[in-house]
Amino acid sequence: MMIIEQARILGAKTICLDPTADSPAFKISDEHIVAAFDDQQALEDLCRRSDIVTYEFENVPGDLLESLKEHIKQGVRPLLDSQDRAREKNNARENGLTPVNFIEVNDMDSLTEGVKKIGYPCIFKTRRLGYDGHGQVVLKSDADLEKAAAYLPIPAVLEEFVPFDFEASIVMVSDGEKVISFPIGQNIHTGGILDLCIVPAPICETLNKKIENLGKDFMQKCGYKGILTIELFVKGDQIYFNEMAPRPHNSGHYTIEGCNTNQFMELCRFLLDMELQEPKLVAPTIMKNIPRTRFGNGEKNRRGKSSQRVCSYLWQNREQAQTQNGTYYVCWYGS
Repeated sequence: MMIIEQARILGAKTICLDPTADSPAFKISDEHIVAAFDDQQALEDLCRRSDIVTYEFENVPGDLLESLKEHIKQGVRPLLDSQDRAREKNNARENGLTPVNFIEVNDMDSLTEGVKKIGYPCIFKTRRLGYDGHGQVVLKSDADLEKAAAYLPIPAVLEEFVPFDFEASIVMVSDGEKVISFPIGQNIHTGGILDLCIVPAPICETLNKKIENLGKDFMQKCGYKGILTIELFVKGDQIYFNEMAPRPHNSGHYTIEGCNTNQFMELCRFLLDMELQEPKLVAPTIMKNIPRTRFGNGEKNRRGKSSQRVCSYLWQNREQAQTQNGTYYVCWYGS
């Protein structure tokens, strides 16, 4: 929906595909298609009716998009790399980033063997379709193994637990030559879901520049174009790769009010072959993510502004939003 808003500012028309007939994005898109994300015919129809196609979340079936990749400007590889945790971590390691130690597991034998090698505490994560804490189990002792066993034989990874100081994220956009990056934020989670994003992150300039350089180098080495968010664990002066997302990220929503440009606008500039604008922080900003369930069914999708320094966004309203982006974002910014 936010992509559509920015595309309209730049004079582009939009068509949106979503499985839900009352999708909020349909209210402002010029055209829409109601179909499942794995409906090949509908995806082909979307491509036929569009000059440029992009995706807004990483659980679109990447294999179905392979035959349509000539329509997708940022390509399909970033999507495929992000959809499998093992592939994602190996790719990160091969291109200059440092993931935490991990082992691939797919049955009880490999799980118990993995625990012996990594030790407690560790984290079990399914390789696919895990987000906001879903498909994850923290293992502190043998007593927790049954919790992880419930997911098997689904392919998974077992990760070393790193007692990091905090999680940070960096949002970048590349046109294939130039890479721009938004100010780095500190992420605070509650129950596996992003609660606060504090910008700028509490890091020294040296570490800030190190994260920027690592992120930009990674995008260039991978040959990625378009938008990419990388989540990192920070421990002292050490930086560990956690995961990535090749689409607008919830930790980047602060950019709508906190920066001179925003992640949606710069993605649209890339898609429309326009020059990217270098992001700058307008003022220190805090974004609060309030889960939709606290508001019941809410009202209509809207943007509200109660003062010059507090801005709110009701991101989605439909019932399915409970398991997607059904959140209310509030940004505070000021000196």
